[in-house]
Amino acid sequence: MPDESYRNKKILVVDDEERMARFIRLNLEHDGFLVIEVYKGMQAVQALRDQMPDVVLLDVMLPDIDGFEVLQLIREVSAVPVIMLTAKGEEDDRVKGLELGADDYITKPFSPRELVSRVKAVLRRTEAPGTGTKELIDVDEHLKLDFGRREVWLDGELVKLRPTEYRLLYHLVQNAGWVLTYDQILSKVWGYEYRDEPHYVRLYVNYLRQKLEKDPANPIYILTERGVGYRFVDFQRRTDEKK
Repeated sequence: MPDESYRNKKILVVDDEERMARFIRLNLEHDGFLVIEVYKGMQAVQALRDQMPDVVLLDVMLPDIDGFEVLQLIREVSAVPVIMLTAKGEEDDRVKGLELGADDYITKPFSPRELVSRVKAVLRRTEAPGTGTKELIDVDEHLKLDFGRREVWLDGELVKLRPTEYRLLYHLVQNAGWVLTYDQILSKVWGYEYRDEPHYVRLYVNYLRQKLEKDPANPIYILTERGVGYRFVDFQRRTDEKK
């Protein structure tokens, strides 16, 4: 039975192999998704504007412009979750996609179960954590967090975070002063099925540091516990000590 919570979620599939696109469409439709198929990169950019999908499945190899160029065009106008479809063994493609702003990747060939699981995991990460939290958090005189409004302010400027970055920051801050292991972070932010992929954590911590830290190489907010995980600075204790 399709999961009703995902019914009518719209997935844009971009793959020039029509048999592969049809395979993906049939399996996603079986779980209640709405699927749009396109076969070229520029078609994908136009479909993004016209259809406003909830997730994009984007193949790296396309006949007009490659998937990385499409991803860059998407990121200029949208924070929609993007899952890259990469060839088996192409580690460089996976890393490049994540660095350019992809949210995940799936290596071909993949099973229908893995495909649906990855799409649902990305959709879960777009859900706002902490929407019931009304308190404005003053980390220090520079960094302010409002999880109720999904807003992050640095030196009076609103910081734009992608959904996964926001979710990671939320869980780090909610456990400020405590070390979160790679496994704990992966489970909370990405989902249990990502427990063997710690590189996601390192990459997204780096993204956050680039946006929040004055000197990302010497962070004061998101601290590394070498070989274990990460810890957000214990701002509450520091505030209490100043009183």
